[in-house]
Amino acid sequence: MDIKRSLLLLCSSFGSFLFGQEKAVDTIYIFDSQMKKAKLFHPVRTITPKDIEKNSTNLSELLRFQSSIYIKENGRGAVSSPSFRGTTAQQTAFVWNGININSSFLGQGDVNNIPLFGYDQIDIKAGGGSVVYGSGAIGGSIHLNNILDFNKGFKASFFSEVASFDTYNNFAQAGFSNKKLSIKVLGSYITSQNDYKVPEFVVGNTGFHNTNGRYYNTSVNIGVAYKIADHQTISWQNQIFDASQHYPIFELNGNKTKYKAQTLRSLIAWDIHKSNLSNSLKMAYTEDNFQYFSDLNQPKASGADGKNYIFKNDFNYFITPKININAIGEFQVNKGEGYQSDKNNQSGIGVVSRNVGSLSGLIRYFATKDLRFEAGIKKDFVEDISSPLLYSFSGKWNAVKWYHMGINFSKNFRYPSFNDLYWQPGGNLDLVPETSINIDMNHEFSFGDFKISLSPYYMDIKNLINWLPTSFGYWAPFNTYRVESYGLESQITWNKTFGKHALRLDGGYTYSKSINKDTDMQRMYVPMHKAVGNIEYGYSLFKVYAQGMFNGLTYTTSDEKRSAAIDPYFILNAGISASLFKKYTLGFKVNNVTDTYYQTVSLYPMPKRNYSVYATINF
Repeated sequence: MDIKRSLLLLCSSFGSFLFGQEKAVDTIYIFDSQMKKAKLFHPVRTITPKDIEKNSTNLSELLRFQSSIYIKENGRGAVSSPSFRGTTAQQTAFVWNGININSSFLGQGDVNNIPLFGYDQIDIKAGGGSVVYGSGAIGGSIHLNNILDFNKGFKASFFSEVASFDTYNNFAQAGFSNKKLSIKVLGSYITSQNDYKVPEFVVGNTGFHNTNGRYYNTSVNIGVAYKIADHQTISWQNQIFDASQHYPIFELNGNKTKYKAQTLRSLIAWDIHKSNLSNSLKMAYTEDNFQYFSDLNQPKASGADGKNYIFKNDFNYFITPKININAIGEFQVNKGEGYQSDKNNQSGIGVVSRNVGSLSGLIRYFATKDLRFEAGIKKDFVEDISSPLLYSFSGKWNAVKWYHMGINFSKNFRYPSFNDLYWQPGGNLDLVPETSINIDMNHEFSFGDFKISLSPYYMDIKNLINWLPTSFGYWAPFNTYRVESYGLESQITWNKTFGKHALRLDGGYTYSKSINKDTDMQRMYVPMHKAVGNIEYGYSLFKVYAQGMFNGLTYTTSDEKRSAAIDPYFILNAGISASLFKKYTLGFKVNNVTDTYYQTVSLYPMPKRNYSVYATINF
């Protein structure tokens, strides 16, 4: 057997490894070339477009009900941030088609200012990933991925939903591909008056009414790929997003405010894929702009414009059928400029710029078809910041047919954001990066159609950046305490098809202990217990599902004050749909079936029972 043939057979046995199966490369084009490699060593949860339809309000709702992540949302559709394994929002990396898109100003992603629709899959990877995905990938990473396929002809679909609180969701996509060219265009528009009422939460002498809670957002995605040769593809992926969020008021005569955000992401890639070699060269330009209006009827009071220029090259080569090397180089120029309408108020950020570079090297060793290892090392070069040497090690062993085991060990980091360094008054140029040591294991058990995954983890985080009040009357960031975070993530799935019947069960439980080592107390907004579950039954043309989420006691203060904590709650959703003539789907959903009162952030109640109807057309 020659080397090329043995390589193809070996890689095929590892789940169609990207560079080992030429047929797969000929039919689809994946923009995040590292994700298939990550799945060889790490458990990754994938959310499909069909899963998105169950939680189509926003990305916050989707992640809340279909992942282990805790989502802090200041009321439905408002400012929202994730907490991965007890870490902060800045310690979660959002990755768009292989490019880290966390805000240069805040160092995090605002979940509700990221489009929900327009991706072919959303991957959720728990655990450290800074060697590949850079700053912020400490607790985990959320991957928003697009795929272009070839030789599929014309395809199109349209999704439309009408829901409570004058909510309207519309999403359309169309694509065409032949042997050489693939084009896909997607667009979404979501709007809601969002004027829900919560009688149990008393404001003054009446129950809460989400007055001035309106939001809308629009997104347009364009993807194009062209084969310039048998093993070479050039591509362009572009996303434009425009959003507006009105902030709720708690008094009838309260001042009405709003926040507007616009993002632009444009990525050009040149990819070479051969049986034992590949190279992906990416050039990206991204913008993150926002404006705050302290009065709806007045011009913007403040805002900022951020621009990022990104160059990234990912080279992958099989030295032998068993040894694979991977070198990644990246260079960024991050620019920001703040805006303040009140010249007497000098708070904010001026004109800032930063150069960031990195070099990563990984080696993978496929000892046998059931045993493989990966080791990585990375050095970042951040202007005016001393960055640590990062490393990672992973191993995966398919011990027997029904039991697989994996282990991961890594050092990860987050460097200070623009606001951390340059906000005036308060910016601190003496800050050092946050660093973490991550250890986790994964135990997978398979018994026919039944699968169980148990993943204990441990993190030691140092130099956490916190904004604290100062004696000068303003807040400033400091490297403060150490955090110890440990716990267990578990997942159970069962899929069974018999005749026209199909049953799917999917459940997960997470135990998270995240301790401030100075006080030995649980950190704010880290529930120790969270559980999610989905059950779906299909018969012929019909499908019905139920979806539940339990969230345990959640402290909202640093001293574990019980009276200020968010009480445990359980939320149940349900829906039914019917497919007609293989092209049309009609559905009905009930969210919060039990009409439960709950909050994810103190003082911001979420909606009680609400409804929606939707239709999907496939062409």
